[in-house]
Amino acid sequence: MNNEAKISEREDRPPVEVLAPAALSTPFVFASPHSGRRYPADLLRISRLDRHALRQSEDSYVDLIFDAAPAFGAPLLRALFPRAYVDVNRSRHELDPRMFADALPASADGRSNRVLAGLGVIPRIVADGQDIYGRKLNYFDARRRLSACYEPYHETLSDLIGQARRKFGCAILVDCHSMPSAGGAPFRLGERRIDFVLGDRFGASCAPSLVSLVEQALVKMGYNVSRNAPYAGGFVAAAYGRPAEGVHVLQIEINRALYLDEARLTRTPGFGELRRNMHALMGELARIDPAALRPAQAAE
Repeated sequence: MNNEAKISEREDRPPVEVLAPAALSTPFVFASPHSGRRYPADLLRISRLDRHALRQSEDSYVDLIFDAAPAFGAPLLRALFPRAYVDVNRSRHELDPRMFADALPASADGRSNRVLAGLGVIPRIVADGQDIYGRKLNYFDARRRLSACYEPYHETLSDLIGQARRKFGCAILVDCHSMPSAGGAPFRLGERRIDFVLGDRFGASCAPSLVSLVEQALVKMGYNVSRNAPYAGGFVAAAYGRPAEGVHVLQIEINRALYLDEARLTRTPGFGELRRNMHALMGELARIDPAALRPAQAAE
């Protein structure tokens, strides 16, 4: 096989992967949208940054922290492409006109706070603020990426939520992320760092009872937990979370200081303990009675 064939074969790999249980036995769905480590050749070719710099935007290894979900009867959806290429926790319309040489469609939302910060669906910068590109892109580039990565991710996510809802009468998406250690800095001098942030959009995307259960479980493990500060939940929580209809979304942010050397982007000895604790959390969640999270039936 020649080099051109090898490259083509690599580029043809699916953009997402589902680790599925032998039997679906819980309404939980776990997702890792930002831990993709497969950097497309076209991104590496046109970026002004090297791979290590691009990886600053990753939620590094979060998919591996939760990859035992199938053992607890739940699927894990993971994006295989990197966040620096396409960010699926954004609206597909959050496009930054400053990035493109040609005009964007009228549907483009170039004024969202995330776009203004350089973090739209096609990010302009990486997490440490460096510009990804040395030249402008064409809108065709964005359309191609959305078709190749964004749409398959959200189609798969919608399917998994639908399967859980049909079988159990409800679905609970745990949207798994990590945050820079600086994001977990104490709010006040003398307080402990924040280990986990649970985001439910201030009660709009998930039943408060479920958030409380997760918080209590994490606190028992010795972690310091914050709700909705500094992260309340992104596009996925807003777009999919409909507790009144039996669809709950809880965003979990893990402080990278617990498991990652942030400079080298390598796992530390703390990774194993964190992963074991997340296994225990998934086991506890799998024991929840779905009836408690189903939508209330309208009176006849």
